Amino acid sequence: MKTLIFFNNRLLYETKKRNYRVSSLSSQDQLKAMVAQKAVELIKPQTWVGVGTGSTVNFFIDALAQSGLDILGTVSSSEASTQRLKHLGVQVFSSEEVPVLDVYVDGADEIDPKGYMIKGGGAALTREKIVAAQSKSFICIVDQSKWVETLGHFPLPVEIIPMAATRLIERFRDLGGQAQVRLKDGRPLITDNQQHILDVRGLSIKDPLGFESMVSQWPGVITVGVFAHQKASVCLLGSSDGVKTITF
Repeated sequence: MKTLIFFNNRLLYETKKRNYRVSSLSSQDQLKAMVAQKAVELIKPQTWVGVGTGSTVNFFIDALAQSGLDILGTVSSSEASTQRLKHLGVQVFSSEEVPVLDVYVDGADEIDPKGYMIKGGGAALTREKIVAAQSKSFICIVDQSKWVETLGHFPLPVEIIPMAATRLIERFRDLGGQAQVRLKDGRPLITDNQQHILDVRGLSIKDPLGFESMVSQWPGVITVGVFAHQKASVCLLGSSDGVKTITF
């Protein structure tokens, strides 16, 4: 059952399962809910939908499940999103089963005026980049705090093979960055791919395309969290004025 409500003249929603009430959401979560709902409105029936990972995407998953939209199915970029989709009754296929997707919907840790992004705060950057690469278009859903002029304010995630960590930390130091292995409960975080994440601080990425190409060549790097070759096609930016649609 879905109840439609409005915030700043924008459509939001609440469900009995998720109970998203405007009064109980933080201002940032209100923006996330707004862009998630707008993304669902852009999805066409009988299409394949790639689904990303993260807190904003969770709002999208819930809105998609409640919409009743007749899509062909989804491909998910993480175990967490897969579980959420299946729990809400949305059919999930493997990437191998659906080689081409019509659209990919995901958030970002940062996005710049050209549609280049930093992603990977949720440690799913490798699968996110794979699903983005097999999609015809990429809808990025973010709140206004993620909009930046130059990438690098958010620590850059890099998924790596563990044995390469020391050498890669040195290479980022040569670029002026400070890299460290991401920890969880005092131990290195293990990704869905059974690898580690480096978070790199102190970078100013003025040439995202060149930077992504360069770091991707370093031995031991699985995926760098700069999404320039798989940039956004559209950004739905949640702001105090509502949802801004920015195309690239």
